[in-house]
Order: sequence, then C-alpha cells, then structure tokens
Amino acid sequence: MITPVLLAGGSGTRLWPVSRAKFPKQFVPLVGEESLFQAAARRFDAQGFAAPLVVTGEDFRFIAAEQLEEVGVTPQTLLIEPAGRNTAPAALAAALLLAATEPQALMLLAPSDQMIPDAAAFRAAVDRGAPAARDGRIVTFGIAPSRAETGYGWLECGTPTHPGVQALVRFIEKPPLDLATQLLQDPRYLWNAGLFLTRADVLIEAARLHAPQILALAEAAVAAAEADLGFIRLAPAPWDKVPATSIDHAIMEKTDRLSVVRYDGRWNDLGSWAAVFAETPRDGSGTAVHGRATAMDCENTLLRSESDGVELIGIGLKNVVAVATKDAVLVADAGSSQAVRLAVEALKAQGAAQATGFARELRPWGWYETIGAGDRFQVKRIHVHPGAALSLQSHLHRAEHWVVVQGTARVTVGDQVSLVAENQSIYVPLGEVHRLENPGRVPVDLIEVQTGTYLGEDDIIRYQDRYARS
Repeated sequence: MITPVLLAGGSGTRLWPVSRAKFPKQFVPLVGEESLFQAAARRFDAQGFAAPLVVTGEDFRFIAAEQLEEVGVTPQTLLIEPAGRNTAPAALAAALLLAATEPQALMLLAPSDQMIPDAAAFRAAVDRGAPAARDGRIVTFGIAPSRAETGYGWLECGTPTHPGVQALVRFIEKPPLDLATQLLQDPRYLWNAGLFLTRADVLIEAARLHAPQILALAEAAVAAAEADLGFIRLAPAPWDKVPATSIDHAIMEKTDRLSVVRYDGRWNDLGSWAAVFAETPRDGSGTAVHGRATAMDCENTLLRSESDGVELIGIGLKNVVAVATKDAVLVADAGSSQAVRLAVEALKAQGAAQATGFARELRPWGWYETIGAGDRFQVKRIHVHPGAALSLQSHLHRAEHWVVVQGTARVTVGDQVSLVAENQSIYVPLGEVHRLENPGRVPVDLIEVQTGTYLGEDDIIRYQDRYARS
C-alpha cells in the first residue's frame, strides 16, 4: 500500500484575489466544482493506496477536515504544523510518523494544489515507479513538456534503473527562454512535477546525510507531538527552530538515489492566472468567462467573477485577465499574471486586509462576514453549521443583539437557555457569559449587531470550546 502524503500549506499569493494566505489555492475550486485539495484526495482514493496523511497548517485544519468529509475521504492522520516551514520539514515529519509503525512504508509526497485530470493514468505512473521505490530509490515524476516553459524546473533523465524508470541526472532550475527552447527539443528533459515516491526509512536516511539539522528538529517535534480533536499537532518549540527549506534543495538535489518516471498525461500546477486561463473553456475569440461575467468584443481574455453580487463586464479587451471578488478586483495583462504576488506584497505594505484575508472569515463552526460598520457599532452575518457551536464566552467591551433569519438556534445567556427561531431575536448584555449553538439539521443564519467601545475579534474570553481554542 502506498500512503499519499498531501502537502496542504502555502501562502496563496499568485492567484490573488481568489487565493489568499488565509484561504490558499488548494482549497479553492479553480477548475470545476471541487477544490484542488479535494481532487488530490480523491485521486488516490483507490486500490493500492492507503488513506491519506495530510500535512497542513493551524489555520487550515478545520477547512481540510471539512473538505475531505465533503468528498467522502477519511484521512489516517491530519498532521498540523505550528508554522509553515516549506516542504522539507513537512515531508520528514510525515516520514517519521509513518516509520514509527512501518519503517519501509511507501509514501507519495504530493502537493495538493496541482491539476491532474486523468487520475487513473497518473496512478498507473505511480505504480510503474513503485518497484524502484521499494528497492530504495527515490522516484520523482517528470511531465512531458508541451512548451518552452520558464516557470517550472526541469529534469534531465539518464539510463534506466527499472522498467519504465530512469535515473535522474540533474535538476535544472527555472531556465531562461533560450535554454527552455533547447530543452523542449530533447526527450531527455521533462518538467519537474515536485512529487516523490519513496520508502519512509529511505527519505529519513537521506535527510540524516544531507539535512541533519532539519531531521533532528523534525524528530523532536514528532516525538513531542500531541493529539488534539482528531489531529496530531507537532510540538511548537522545536518546530519554530526548523529552517524553511524545500525538499528539493534540502535533499533531492544532493542524493544519488533519484529516479524518474515519465508522465505523458495532462498536468498543471495552476501557479498563475495564465495557467488557470489555459484550463478554462474558451469561445471562438479565445475568451473565457466564469461566474457573473460578460464579455463583449473581447479577445484572449479571462473574465472571472467570484461573487453573485458582482457583475463583471469586459468591453473590447485583448490579452487581459480580470478577476473580481466581493472586496477586490485584479486587472492584469495576461502575460504579466506571474507578477500578482508583487501586488500582494504592495497591499501588505499598505496594511490592506484584502492582502491576506476575505470579508468572510471561516471558523470551525461555520463562518461570519462583516456587512456594515461605523463608530461604536458593527453588523455581521453569522452562519453556523448543523450540530456546531460557538464557544461559551463573554466580552469586556461590547454587547450583541442577534436576529435569526434561518434555522433555530439554542442560545445560552447567563443561566438562561432558550430556542430562538426565524424572525426572533435575543440580546446579549455586555460582560454576560453566552453561547450560540445549532442543534438542528439545517444551517443557522443570523444577523448580529455589536455595539460598544471596542469591537475587535480579540475581545473574547473563552470558558469552554469544543474546538480547543484558547
């Protein structure tokens, strides 16, 4: 059995404004109805593969669990990083966890933000690499190139090591266009997909030789890890000392154990809006629209509206990417979409909330979004999943008035517990201990009006919380 290790971290800057640090691209349905993370989980939900081990961050643990539940995939482990440290520490933590029960466990390190439409064909490629991995090779996967791509790393393949498997001669960093054009003409060169199939003990020994500091700190973090609400949380003290390093730089570019399996099917890492544009159906003028978007006399243009309340109209546009969300709009030359991260950095420098987060804030119990604010008041819409509950809490600086518009909420205010149905309301005085729960089978939606001298989210004293938040 091969254990898929789904790496689900990342900062989400290159596909802003749809992907942001608080909700990066792997959790977004960029192509089709399901997210890239869900597609990755289902890709390996097949014979010969064990349940996935997911490595993700503190901010994404409930998002990952909820999205897996939506597609019917039950992970064997959800491993929580206290902070993002790139792929090498995450991969080693997963290897150590697997090796604790089965040292020679086969693991497939797989980014969860790639698009691979033909899951069966890719699983067949993994199967071709499995004998080499069992023999102690670290098998990576090279994508048959379709263009002189300068945004990917490349692989040079050598002599066969196993049927359908070749030795890796070298990694090539993202090449300039003239070199990429040369590589495209030679069948020895493939795109680097960043996936690796290996035994857990082989990866650990390679790290002991080439990245001993990272391995030692990862071992300490795993040894002191704690179970938490169905997750395994790595110990923060050693993890904070781990250098942020990719698995390629830390280990793969130094080891002599690497082999390559060629994959000829479709693959896209969706690393820019140009890449998303390439995977979106177009009309006869090369224009693609998504959501509430309308194109008039446009050519080679992507128009994408992510909000039902935002109508995006393009008139006479050529070679343009325009993406609109409820709180931000991106308009860029189609050839400049790789520079979106620079725009995000500029927004961060300006202190713009849109740089990293959305108006809708996700929580383990549901979500809320601010729909209005002024001096000493704030209005929010709150959505609570069936069976979920907010913490038992109080506030030092604000009172709250709740009006239920859908479902039936169970509300605790002080010693009183009551059911509040649609079109009913309840008042929570300043300083009073309270809780909001959804005991029913349909979501609860309510409008919350906050009034007070300070309305920040950090004005919360929690007494009980089923999600173990402080």
